[in-house]
Amino acid sequence: MSQEKDGPFNLPAPAALSLLLSRRSGSAKAMGEPGPSKKQLDAILQAGGRTPDHGKLFPWRFIVFQGKGRARAGEILAEIMEAEGERSKQVEEERERFLRAPVVIGVISSAREMHKIPVWEQELSAGAVCQNILVAAHAQGFVGNWLTEWYAYHPVVKDRLGLKPGERVAGFIYIGTSTAKLEERPRPEMDKIVSYF
Repeated sequence: MSQEKDGPFNLPAPAALSLLLSRRSGSAKAMGEPGPSKKQLDAILQAGGRTPDHGKLFPWRFIVFQGKGRARAGEILAEIMEAEGERSKQVEEERERFLRAPVVIGVISSAREMHKIPVWEQELSAGAVCQNILVAAHAQGFVGNWLTEWYAYHPVVKDRLGLKPGERVAGFIYIGTSTAKLEERPRPEMDKIVSYF
């Protein structure tokens, strides 16, 4: 491929580095409208799909919750809580859970067992998808929050959301506009976590 036809590759991109160094999560409880438009959401999902993927297996997929789909997901959580005898306050909190943000992206890890690419590498790829989604949302001026919480692991939730045997939730990525000031959090001291061999 020529650079003239397809554009330059591997050129310095200091703005991209600044973007990465400024990314931070915002609480799903402090998100509101607007959320990403269809075009913005498509770009976010495409960025998620450009993650490193040993073997080109695409060992992940997406479930997008927006509009009424968020309420339907909340009904599933509320039904489960009710069936398990939870207090009515907790049931109502679960009913509202997916309504905290305008869009929620479920990243589903679908690692293949008994394949030459180790399952661990496939699962790491799903984690990288989550990070790409967060960075892409940040690049478009939104805030994101990568959560799992109890419903990511509950077998009935997984079944009702259509997960196949062996699939796992890598994360639910909440995306919206922050309704609260984002404050910087402590970061690791690099000299304590970096060594040179």
